[in-house]
Amino acid sequence: MEDEDGVPSSQGIDFCTMGMFIIDEIHYLPPKPPVFDVLGGGGAYSALGARLFSPPPLSQTISWIVDRGSDFPPHLTTQINSWSTSCLIRDDPTRLTTRGWNGYDDLENRAFKYTTPKLRIDEHALTPSLLFSKSFHMVCSPTRCISLVTGILRHRKAINPSAPKPLFIWEPVPDLCLPTELLNCTNALPYVDICSPNANELAGFMGDDEIDPSTGLISTTFVERACEQLLGSMPLQSFALVIRCGAQGCYVAKNGGRSRRASIVKRKRPRNYARGGLTLDMDMESLFAGLLNEDGSFEREEVPIDPGIELWLPAFFSKGEEERVVDPTGGGNGFLGGLAVALARGRGVEEAAVWGSVAASFMIEQVGVPVLGVDEE
Repeated sequence: MEDEDGVPSSQGIDFCTMGMFIIDEIHYLPPKPPVFDVLGGGGAYSALGARLFSPPPLSQTISWIVDRGSDFPPHLTTQINSWSTSCLIRDDPTRLTTRGWNGYDDLENRAFKYTTPKLRIDEHALTPSLLFSKSFHMVCSPTRCISLVTGILRHRKAINPSAPKPLFIWEPVPDLCLPTELLNCTNALPYVDICSPNANELAGFMGDDEIDPSTGLISTTFVERACEQLLGSMPLQSFALVIRCGAQGCYVAKNGGRSRRASIVKRKRPRNYARGGLTLDMDMESLFAGLLNEDGSFEREEVPIDPGIELWLPAFFSKGEEERVVDPTGGGNGFLGGLAVALARGRGVEEAAVWGSVAASFMIEQVGVPVLGVDEE
């Protein structure tokens, strides 16, 4: 049995992106000429980043959404089908396909604008098979991030209340990485597992400059300090920051705290007494359930502490290989597709960031997405 999207109802999904499909036109600094009708958008690049680690039939665990308008080029449909993913294609001949203009400066910072009306993707677009993905990638503002997470969880709970919580990987949208959005950003952090701006976007939130004037490179001191401040704003929450720094690699930072142990027995949540204090009928074992050992006895020894993570990882291309970087478009999206699918398959955040770096390297070696060679799989 198949859903309307052609994805089998029983198909397990490891990765689903809420990023849009966009037909790009890309404008470079002179004398390099522009290119048009390029398959793009955060949804496409992130899906391909996850797809790189998913040869058939595992490729069917990668899902994304494509909205085809009346002007959709046939060669792009052929390209999409060649990936063999669980792609939901929605046709609407009454509108134009979402298109975008991309431009870059000397530091590879992207300028972007829509040239046709956009059609955003939310939880209502997800079929049941996509809704129960193990991970979700989002490219959006802080407030929309909260809305998407709560909406997805609400819809999942309505269908299957006992379903495990998925992973949420948030890529802040560049034009709203502003000091005025910093509070909204910190409000969104408890809702996600990974927040991953690039260094320029991080600087935008912090109202700072990411460039070290003495070197002309991204300041590692700034990146580390900004991450420490963001993690410090939510000391009791468990999330990781993965800051993408182009040729300088990425910085992974995560709060520590008491190590979590998987619960063997599901314990009843203690009642919340509005006036506080102890009552005669209170279940003290439930109250102190967090201090129990796996055998049910109370923790009396030293509590194990997770020291957290503060780690720089190099980019895939080393110094001297700069000529291999042809176009940075989609590098960040592809990075997060690789990272997300690694997390969904049980890898730690450090290894997942390595997967992301490998995925990004494929995105930036040519204009547009890399061409999948079927015979090479």
